[in-house]
Amino acid sequence: MIAAPDAGDRFAVFGTSAVLIVNPASALPAARALVDRELAAVDLACSRFRPDSEVAKLNASRGAEVQVSELLADAIWAALRAARLTGGDVDPTCGAALVSLGYDRDFALVSKGVRMIGAPVPAGGWQRIGFDRARAAVRLPEGVILDLGATAKAWAADRCGGLVSQQLGCGVLIGLGGDVAAAGPPPSGGWRVRVTDDHAAGPDAPGQTVAISSGGLATSSVTVRAWQRNGQQVHHIVRPATGRPAGSCWQTVSVAAATCLDANIASTAAIVRGEAAHAWLSALRLPARLVGRDGSVATTQGWPGPTSGAAPRGDA
Repeated sequence: MIAAPDAGDRFAVFGTSAVLIVNPASALPAARALVDRELAAVDLACSRFRPDSEVAKLNASRGAEVQVSELLADAIWAALRAARLTGGDVDPTCGAALVSLGYDRDFALVSKGVRMIGAPVPAGGWQRIGFDRARAAVRLPEGVILDLGATAKAWAADRCGGLVSQQLGCGVLIGLGGDVAAAGPPPSGGWRVRVTDDHAAGPDAPGQTVAISSGGLATSSVTVRAWQRNGQQVHHIVRPATGRPAGSCWQTVSVAAATCLDANIASTAAIVRGEAAHAWLSALRLPARLVGRDGSVATTQGWPGPTSGAAPRGDA
């Protein structure tokens, strides 16, 4: 949760809640206009749920090469980078797996529960995507459904933060769901963020308040985007090899890194990797907070103690 003072706005986007805060406050109207324009363009390029989006048209291309916008090419590059860095634990070809689980529409509708028949569908395989970034050309194998949901919000948060900071010369903090990016000069003491299972929870929710001055902070959780499928609870973080929701020992993982995208890649992969995640994040020198299914908390070096609130720093 990010507190939105007089210098900030809270609004809905991408089926989640967003917060935009700027320093100084006088830059807010111009910053909001820039962010609204950028997020509208990202939605039109990347949404799996809009029939008029570029991704929807790409998913219907039946193996043909498709020329895409520079914006979508950048989003796909970010998703494929996530797959490379995690050895495929974060795979943008999990679209069919999510559809088989019932996540085939806006989450507000999915959360009411779905009844689906059929076996889970493993990921189509990110290495099979033909992608020429220089030409902004993409070829999806027939039957593969591209889903950029694992990385697009964090990537968009980085883009919006950089855009506002560069064009307006102000400090900015933007949170899209659990993905938070900071750019430009921060306020004294940094930007304060409450890390909880649910980014929309109130300030008294179990968690920890930390401060960041730059870069990104991302939280991935199996407790928020969860729904009932045939009477069983499932969630949106999929193990690509099986197409099933990751049965992780962690319910929530928060990571700080040099960018929100890198923090999000690490937090999502940590849920998928389970017990091995703590050693993996430690080896990467990424400050992280991992909450077990029983509510126990483990942290890596660089994450502040429960009372310090100091800014975590990432080296990604």
